[in-house]
Amino acid sequence: MTTNYKELLNLPKTSFPMKGNLPQREPQMLETWEEQEIYEKIRGASQDRVKYVLHDGPPYANGHIHLGTVLNKILKDVVVKSKQMAGFDAVYVPGWDCHGLPIEHQVDKELGRKRFEIDEVQKRRMCREYAEKYIDIQRNEFKRLGVFGDWERPYLTMSYDYEAATVRELARFIERGSVYLGLKPVHWAPGLRTALAEAEVEYEDITTPSIYVKFPVSEDQLPGWAEKIPGLDEAAQGHPLSVLIWTTTPWTLPANLALAFSETLEYGVFRHGDELLIFHEHFLPQLKLLAEKEGASGVFEKVAGFQGGVIEGLHARHPWVERDSLVVKADYVTLDQGTGVVHTAPGHGREDYETGLKYGLEVYSPIADDGKFTDDVAHFAGQFVFDADPNIIAHLRESGRLFAVEDYTHPYPHDWRSHRPTIFRATPQWFISMEHGDLRKRSLEEIRKVAWVPPWGEERIYGMIENRPDWCISRQRSWGVPIVAFHCEDCGHVVVDAAVAHRVADLMEEGGADVWFERQAADLLPPGFTCPECGGTSFRKETDILDVWFDSGVSQAAVLEKREELTWPSDMYLEGSDQHRGWFHSSLLAAVGVRDAAPYREVLTHGYVVDGKGKKMSKSLGNTIAPEEIIKKYGAEILRLWVAGENYREDIRISPQILDRMAEAYRRIRNTCRFLLGNLRDYESFNPEQDAVPLPERMEIDRLVISRLDKLVERVRQAYADYEFHAVYHALNNFCAVDLSSFYLDVLKDRLYISLPDDVDRVSGVSTMHEVLDALLRMMAPILPFTAEEAYQLTPKLHGESIHLASLPEADPTRRDEALEEKWEPLMRARGEVLKALELVRQNQEKGKGSSLNFRVRLFAEEKMREKLAALESEMEDVFIVSGAALAGAGEAPSGDAYRSEEVEGLAVEVSEARGAKCAMSWKISEDVGSDPRFPDLSARCARIAAKVLS
Repeated sequence: MTTNYKELLNLPKTSFPMKGNLPQREPQMLETWEEQEIYEKIRGASQDRVKYVLHDGPPYANGHIHLGTVLNKILKDVVVKSKQMAGFDAVYVPGWDCHGLPIEHQVDKELGRKRFEIDEVQKRRMCREYAEKYIDIQRNEFKRLGVFGDWERPYLTMSYDYEAATVRELARFIERGSVYLGLKPVHWAPGLRTALAEAEVEYEDITTPSIYVKFPVSEDQLPGWAEKIPGLDEAAQGHPLSVLIWTTTPWTLPANLALAFSETLEYGVFRHGDELLIFHEHFLPQLKLLAEKEGASGVFEKVAGFQGGVIEGLHARHPWVERDSLVVKADYVTLDQGTGVVHTAPGHGREDYETGLKYGLEVYSPIADDGKFTDDVAHFAGQFVFDADPNIIAHLRESGRLFAVEDYTHPYPHDWRSHRPTIFRATPQWFISMEHGDLRKRSLEEIRKVAWVPPWGEERIYGMIENRPDWCISRQRSWGVPIVAFHCEDCGHVVVDAAVAHRVADLMEEGGADVWFERQAADLLPPGFTCPECGGTSFRKETDILDVWFDSGVSQAAVLEKREELTWPSDMYLEGSDQHRGWFHSSLLAAVGVRDAAPYREVLTHGYVVDGKGKKMSKSLGNTIAPEEIIKKYGAEILRLWVAGENYREDIRISPQILDRMAEAYRRIRNTCRFLLGNLRDYESFNPEQDAVPLPERMEIDRLVISRLDKLVERVRQAYADYEFHAVYHALNNFCAVDLSSFYLDVLKDRLYISLPDDVDRVSGVSTMHEVLDALLRMMAPILPFTAEEAYQLTPKLHGESIHLASLPEADPTRRDEALEEKWEPLMRARGEVLKALELVRQNQEKGKGSSLNFRVRLFAEEKMREKLAALESEMEDVFIVSGAALAGAGEAPSGDAYRSEEVEGLAVEVSEARGAKCAMSWKISEDVGSDPRFPDLSARCARIAAKVLS
C-alpha cells in the first residue's frame, strides 16, 4: 500500500503566481485589453443605462506627468470604474489644456534669439507641435496607470472645433453685454509682460521695506484743515503739518493720488519735535519706538483730534511730485497695521481703483509692460519697480519726507508658475463684468445647488466668487484663442460684435484660430462692414488672446454639449483643491454667464501630494519621486493602491517606506486571491451555477463567512458611492487579512485538502470560496484593475470576457444570519485567546516549537460564556486548529500554569500535548492512528478517505 499520501490530497494548484511581477505583467494586460477592445465593449454593453459623466479637467500639455496628476487621474478612474460597475454608463473623455504661456515660453527657449525672427503664425505652429508631442507622451503615461477612457478621441483646447466653440462662447457673453474693454489694475507679470488671472497668482511670504511717509499740508492748504479740526490753527503756528501714511510697496508712491481715512475713526494731530503729524492714536506706541530707532525723539504731544469723515475733500501735497493728494473716505481703512491713513494709488490696487472711481480720480499707472517706470516719473524713470524701492526711500530721506523704515515680512502675490513677484498695474484689458446680468449673484445661487465633497469646498468657492473683481479675460501673448474685436483706424472705436464673432468662429471651424493671425481684418469681417460710429472701413485686429482659464472654462460647452455620448451638466468635476480658484471657478462663471446654471452637479476635491514628512514636494528640496520610477519598481497597481488607501481629501504623503507598506498590503490581497484560486482548482469539474451547495445546507462556518461577506459588499458599495475609497481599501484589506487568511481559510484547509473532492462538506467550502472570490474580484476591480483581471481570467468568467464588464456584487440581506454571527462570536473571541496560549507554549523550549496540531486544549469559562461555547464544542478542534479541544465542566478550575485571558473575563486555556500518533495525511495527532491495518500511519478518518480514493 502506498505511503505517498500527498498524491491523495487536494492540494492547491493554480497558475496565478505568488509574485505579481507587475512591471512586466501590467503592460501585457494593457495590450490584451486593447486587442480585445474592452473599453469599446464596456461602452457597447452600456447603451441602455443611465449616463454618468465625470468631466475631465484638462491637464496641461507640457512635460511628463507627476504624482499630482497621477493622484488625480487614478481617482477619476476609480470613480468612473466604480460607477460603471454600479450600473451606470460611465463615459470618460480625457482632455488636454493646450494653449498658454508655459508652452509659448518653452518654444521661446528652444528658439533662443530666433524667436525675434519668426512671425506669430510660425510660432503658433511650433507651439501646436510642442503640445502634440506631450499629449502623446502623457496619453501613454496615463494609459500605463490602467486608466480607461476614450484615449483615441480626447478633447483638446487647441483643436479647430474647440477653438471655434471658445469664440462662440465669447460671442454669447458679448450678446449679453457682459464683455468690455477697461483700464483697471490687474496682476501683471513683468518678466512675461502679460496680465495674470486670479487663479494664476499665489501668495508667498516676502520681506520688503515698510516705510512711514509724510505727505505735507502746504500753507495754502492749511486753512481748510484748520477750519475742520478744532485747535489746529493755533497749534500749527510755525509748525509744518503732514499726514503720516504707511506702505509696504514704496514703488507705488509715484502713482499716489489720494489719502484714505476711515469716516468713523478718531484721528489725532501730534506735535513731534518741530512738526505736526496726523495719524491714529492707536499706533502711537509703535511710532514712538520707530522714531527712537531712527535717532529722533520719542516724545509725541497730542494737540488736536477729529473724526476722519470731517476732512473729506481736503488736500495734501505729494512727498516729491508737484501735485495734490485728495483726502477720501474708505471703509477698508482699519487699525490692523500702519497709521490709520492709507496711501491710495488707483492704478495699483483694486480697492484703490474703486475709491478712485468714486472720487473721479485718474487711473494712473506710470509703469511700462516690462515693469519699469515711464518717463512720467521724475528721478526714477527707467528703473524696474522693485529695484527702485531703495532709491525712493533714499530720496524721501534726503527730502525729509521719510519718518521711518523697517523690514516687514508679509504675503505677496506671485506668479504661480515662475514664483516671481507680480505687480498690480492698470492696463487696458478685456473683462467680463461680474455685476452685469447679476453674474455674481446667480453664480452664488448656483453654488448652493451643487454637492461639494468635502463640504468645506462650498464656502471656499463661495467666498472667492463673492469677493472677486470683474473677470480679466485678456492676455498679451500669441499662443491662444484671439479676442475677436476690431479697432477702427479712423475714429478708434472698438468693435465688439457677437455676429462678427460667430462669423470668425465659422472660419475657425475649418482653419482653427490660426485664421485670425493669417488673415487681414478685412478678410475676417463681413463684406462691406463699416464702423458703427464713423462709417469707416479700415480696421486693425485686437492683438490680445483669451485667458486660458476661459479656454478650459468653456469645455462644458465645447465638449459636454457637443459630444453625443456626454451630458450637460456633468455629474462630477474632480480636481485638486487649488481649482476652487481655477477650473471649478472659471467653468462656473462661463456656464452661468450664458447658460444660467452650474456645469456640474457634484464637485470632488483632493489634496496635494507631499513627502513622507508632510513637506511640499519640489525639485529644489530633492524630495520628488517620478511616477515612472515607482512603476518600474512596484508596478502601477501599487500606485493605485496608494491613492485608494489614503484619505485623498487631505494632503497625501508618499515615500519609499509608504510604498513598501502598500506593496506588503498588496501581497496580502494577492496571496488571498491565490489561495482561493488554488483551492478552486476543480473549477474544471465544479460549475458554480449548477454544483454549488445551497446556502442553507452549508456548514455553519461557511454560512458565517457569507453573512460577513454580504455586510462587506454593502459597506464597499456604499463607500464607492460616497467616494470613500480609503474605506473600500481598508474594508477589503481587513476582510482578506482577518476574516479570510487569519480565520476562515486557515480553518478550511483540513476540509479542503483531506476530504474527498465531492464530499458535501468540502463542496460547501468550495461553493463559499467561489462566492467570496467572485465578490472580492469585482469589488477590487476599480482599484486594482490589473490584478482583478488576472485572477478573473482563471475563473469560469461568469460575467463575460473581462472583469470590467461585470457589475459590483449586490448586497442581499437574506444571506445574512445575525443569529449565527451572534452564536459564533464567543467562539471567535475564545479563538484569539487560544492562539495566544498556543504561541506561549510553542515559545517554551521544553515543549518545543511546532505546529498547533501537536497540542490539545481545554477551555474554562464563566457560566454564561460556557453555555454559549458548549453549543459549538464540536467545532472547537477545527476552529482552533489543534488535535483535540474540550470545554471543561462547570465548576472545574484551571491548573496553575493555564493561560488566563486579559481580554475575555473568566476565560482560561490549558494546553497539553496531544495524545496518540501523528496522521501522515492530516498531520493531526490521534489515538486511532493505525486502527486500519491497511494504513498503519493514518487516522481512522483519513484511512476511510484513502481507501475510497484508492479503490
